[in-house]
Amino acid sequence: MAALRILSAGAAQSVVETIATAYTSETGNGVKAEFGAVGAMKARVIAGEPVDVIVLTGALIDELAVSGHIAAGSRSDLGTVATGVAVRAGTPLPDVSEVRKLRETLLAASKVVCPDPATATAGKAVMEVLGRLGIVAEVQPRMQYFPNGYAAMKWLAESRGVLEMGITQVTEILPNPGVIYVGPLPGDLKIKTVYSAGLAARAQNPEGATEFIARLTAAASRAILAKAGYEFDQEQ
Repeated sequence: MAALRILSAGAAQSVVETIATAYTSETGNGVKAEFGAVGAMKARVIAGEPVDVIVLTGALIDELAVSGHIAAGSRSDLGTVATGVAVRAGTPLPDVSEVRKLRETLLAASKVVCPDPATATAGKAVMEVLGRLGIVAEVQPRMQYFPNGYAAMKWLAESRGVLEMGITQVTEILPNPGVIYVGPLPGDLKIKTVYSAGLAARAQNPEGATEFIARLTAAASRAILAKAGYEFDQEQ
């Protein structure tokens, strides 16, 4: 049987990879998963790229269901993910516990790395935060964009500069060695995003895809999701 094909947001990478390993071990079926910014993954789905399982923000899963690219009623939520701040391991931890302190930290940073706001949820969040803080003009010249949060965190971990920081989804910070999660965006700047899985309308392996989504969102996977940085509403 052909490998199960998955297109996923980077914010779900560590969880999808963990579930895929167990799925392959227990079923003998392979998994081919690719990860990236949600906008880029959505574009690939719309372009007709073969896929069985799609993992994106809940809003985009709904959008793709309306457009007929995801099977109606197949959305299953993984949980919510906060947008947070990271620095390279071994460097001083800035105080981002209050809006005023986050503003000061951003203005003092020599470099701010994040996913590309043209395609990524976290990147859009960063630009929204800078706008609300009124410091776009001051900070933007020191910003560096990456295809996704994983790439941004990898760069930050390997950099040797001072006063460098990154902002992305918490689930893209925690799995990356070499960076430290400082904390979520504070106060009314706090942003949490629901991530969901959906069955591709033209899945070539709908049975395998349905089983994978069930595994990914099952109560038994809560510990894996929580460790990766997912949060859950009491009703979930």
